[in-house]
Amino acid sequence: MPESARDRFDAIPHAQGRVGAHRAENPGMRGWFVLLWAAVATAVLIAVGIFAAMLAMGKISFDSAAPTPMPSVTATATTPPLDASYAVLVLNATGATGLAATTRDTIVNAGFAGSAVATGDANTQDFAVTTVYYKTEADKPAAQALAALLGAKDVAQSDTYGDDVVPGQKQLTVVLGHDLAKNAPTTEPTPADTSGGGSAG
Repeated sequence: MPESARDRFDAIPHAQGRVGAHRAENPGMRGWFVLLWAAVATAVLIAVGIFAAMLAMGKISFDSAAPTPMPSVTATATTPPLDASYAVLVLNATGATGLAATTRDTIVNAGFAGSAVATGDANTQDFAVTTVYYKTEADKPAAQALAALLGAKDVAQSDTYGDDVVPGQKQLTVVLGHDLAKNAPTTEPTPADTSGGGSAG
């Protein structure tokens, strides 16, 4: 082309590299994105580590939300109820004056018929432990209830004592020992105390 035919557009230098509307990616945005995810991952790892440490030390339990179980109640043997249908013979085997009478009063006041409770002296005056005697196994609960009323420690089955108080009526026999005499007040017996009773062998 002749020199005289060139215009001002011919003086524009040739561009280097790619030419067009392409916009290069901003490297700064990618850096902040990576930093944010790193911070989130670090926080999660720290939280997991703290939780695991507390779980290992027992400060956190999965059962903590469960209701606390009520303590179990151990079943205990209960004393049978008093059976006032029995006649009762009270024998003093201690030599303590009036002990049979006070024992009879306790029994009558508990609901036994006065005419069905008699007193007397045993052949021995050196009986150690107060005992309630019964005839058959079916009579044992009644003997246990009477023993609990009097504070007697023992019950025992025996055919030694019959139906001396009320013939034909079921009977329990209380032989008073020195264990009861030590703590029981004594009074002089009244005529009603010895009705229907007597010495026992």
